[in-house]
Amino acid sequence: MSEQQWTLITNEQPPDWFTQAVKQYTPASNGIYAAQLLWQRGIKEKSQLAAFINHKSYQPTSPFEFEQEMYLAVERLQTARKAGDKVAIWGDFDADGITSTAVLWDGLGQFFKQNTHLTYYIPNRLTESHGLNNSGIDNLAKQGCKLIVTCDTGSTNINEIIYAQQLGIDVIVTDHHTLPEERPPVAAIINPRYLPKEHQLFHLSGVAVAYKLVEALYQTLPDIPQDPLENLLDLVAVGLIADLVQLSGDCRYLAQLGIQRLQEDFKQPASARRRPGVGRLLELCQKSGDRPTDISFGLGPRINAVSRIQGDASFCVELLTSRDAKRCNELAEVTELANARRKSLQKDVQAQVAQKLTQLDLSTTSVIVLEDPQWPAGVLGLVAGQVAQETGRPTILLSTEGDAKTRGRGDAEMGKWGDGEADKGDNSLLLTSNSALSTQHSALILARGSARSINSVDLYRLVKDQAHLLHRFGGHPFAAGLSLPVENIPLFTQAINQQLRQSLGSTTLMPTVQADLTVTVADLSKELFLELKLLEPCGMGNPVPKLLIQNCCFENTWHRNQQDWQGKKVQYIKTEFDIRDDSTKSPFPGIWWGHYKDELPIGKCDCIAELDYNTFKKRYEIRLIAVRPSANSALATHHSPLILDWRDFPTEKHSALSTQHSALKTQHSALILKDCPTSWDDLRGWFKRSLYNNQQLAIAWSKPNHQPPKEIWQTLVGIAKYLSRTNQLVTRIQLLEKLGISDRALLLGIKALKYWGFTVKRQDRSLQITWNHHTVPEPNADTAIAQFLAAVSEEQFQQKYFAKVPLSTIVAMINSQNNS
Repeated sequence: MSEQQWTLITNEQPPDWFTQAVKQYTPASNGIYAAQLLWQRGIKEKSQLAAFINHKSYQPTSPFEFEQEMYLAVERLQTARKAGDKVAIWGDFDADGITSTAVLWDGLGQFFKQNTHLTYYIPNRLTESHGLNNSGIDNLAKQGCKLIVTCDTGSTNINEIIYAQQLGIDVIVTDHHTLPEERPPVAAIINPRYLPKEHQLFHLSGVAVAYKLVEALYQTLPDIPQDPLENLLDLVAVGLIADLVQLSGDCRYLAQLGIQRLQEDFKQPASARRRPGVGRLLELCQKSGDRPTDISFGLGPRINAVSRIQGDASFCVELLTSRDAKRCNELAEVTELANARRKSLQKDVQAQVAQKLTQLDLSTTSVIVLEDPQWPAGVLGLVAGQVAQETGRPTILLSTEGDAKTRGRGDAEMGKWGDGEADKGDNSLLLTSNSALSTQHSALILARGSARSINSVDLYRLVKDQAHLLHRFGGHPFAAGLSLPVENIPLFTQAINQQLRQSLGSTTLMPTVQADLTVTVADLSKELFLELKLLEPCGMGNPVPKLLIQNCCFENTWHRNQQDWQGKKVQYIKTEFDIRDDSTKSPFPGIWWGHYKDELPIGKCDCIAELDYNTFKKRYEIRLIAVRPSANSALATHHSPLILDWRDFPTEKHSALSTQHSALKTQHSALILKDCPTSWDDLRGWFKRSLYNNQQLAIAWSKPNHQPPKEIWQTLVGIAKYLSRTNQLVTRIQLLEKLGISDRALLLGIKALKYWGFTVKRQDRSLQITWNHHTVPEPNADTAIAQFLAAVSEEQFQQKYFAKVPLSTIVAMINSQNNS
């Protein structure tokens, strides 16, 4: 990975009157941090502040701000309703497109009978492109459709719109992507890009534009709808936040209302929910719907995953709109499994890309272009985005999977390069100016893929300038999809790199991460969280606040694969840890997605993180964004031996150490470890703590005197019976000291006790153990005991090893882990 450049936003202190105004919204704290962030982000008037924080102070914009186009759309829909015409909603397969379709399905469904006069169509990601296509229009024509209403797509599909007209089908376009040079021949086109950039509706996503159309219809025909318009707002919030649009103006207003609606519905009993599918999906991703991150990290990725893995995401509309709880549960579980599969595929491709990156000289590479015949196209955009962020370079990943026949599909089926919202844009642009390419592309082997950029590079212009080498391309400055003949890849790679080098001049590309505020671990609290929550919902133009924490260290680190809802492992890693610094004696929990614990530096570190609330674990925690060793890290400045071997010293050398409580004490300016570890991870954890405290680590354990594992099991059973008989409580620490085993072995022991009829309940920080001696042991009891005995035996073996392992081996192992 390239070295990151860290920047801290210059803090312009807000005036006292503004801080006092913010404090009215943060009664539990002084509001300084929130005031500073809001001021930085251009909120500098009391009226702005009130409208930003409280949606009730915001004046929403009329849907008829779209002027003539909205009137034309409403008029055509009224005509269709009076004539009994069949109307088709044409959506898209990403989260914005799916929620847009769902909003129109529910909203227009108040005016047109669903499945009789109203239907919908979602293209298949793996066989069709974004936008309209002729084969889909043919199918709708055969069903007798007279009007197509697009959502989140269609602005540039001029040829397809003309084709629909020839079949007697009118088209209303609702979209927010690239505008055509001239108005298309449609009944109406509602696209906020026609509005001035400063307009409150300019940043609407596809779902919000669809909502505005329904809102206009509600206002025009107020006596017809049976359901309140507000019932659509939860879907609008999902699409808005998942689409990563700038949440300002009406976007922010609609997202605020929608999140409230989402939370209110989730709080209902499962049988009473208005959207049981959304509720079940939130349960499966262990979210409660009250945070924007529940959408951006929960609902959005899951909806997007369906088309990435299965191609056809049509059932997601049913998932979002059906009232049939049983059916919704089934669809939600299919969606959750698709997301689990997406994570595994993404992890696999990430590993393969990382391997290919080792063969590149990044010092001479401006644009990363990599291809592989086995890469699934559905996850390439996700991986390309991560690589671009980590390397600071635009990244293009291409798949050449499939045979020549499948690679040569017609233009309507050239969409296997997409990966959702970021690859739409000008999706009708066919770059086939080369006559040979135009006439022979059906026989060509095409590479298809996704491109992601960094903030300083206009990817759309960069790729479009190589039009003569491409078959198809569409996108915007930060993301795109493309296809090109495989034989053109080397020339394309060379040309695009040369072009960017020339435009950059002496500028060096480097991954950059930006922090908003500097805080300490002591600052991490519920009060700070509630302050920062004033900025929610966050998005482009108003990002989640990034916190810089300096001179900290990490402890109690561990990583594991995630599990899907069925308990199966997913090849997607996250590391959990506690973070500590000198500001407090209490550590603070955190997570680091997609990373192993050994990637955390040893010793004092600086990190950039986001503060979050974990609704599943009911705790505040940080989400690590970036980490690096501090400039004054003990690892870099310590010149004396970092590890002392006191195992062979006379007993009196460390006789002052406690024999009943902790394994450590400070003596002779060293951190003394008296208890023999059971793994290299244990030892490494103590070494990290010694570095953080700028101390040497003295290993001072004695040769262990172990009880046989079977005797330890008998002791545990005896303790459990005694506690049950006396109704006393016991702590985990007391059990560990009495048995001389690790946490992991103790957990296996408690599991075995349960199979033997014991009940173990947590009561505050203690355990309550009861036993019904009439209970017959379960069939797996002997297996559980065997697992416990095996774990204890393994620990004892490891301790015997550590009792005599040479110091040189310890130093070498810790160094190798630190450098890995």
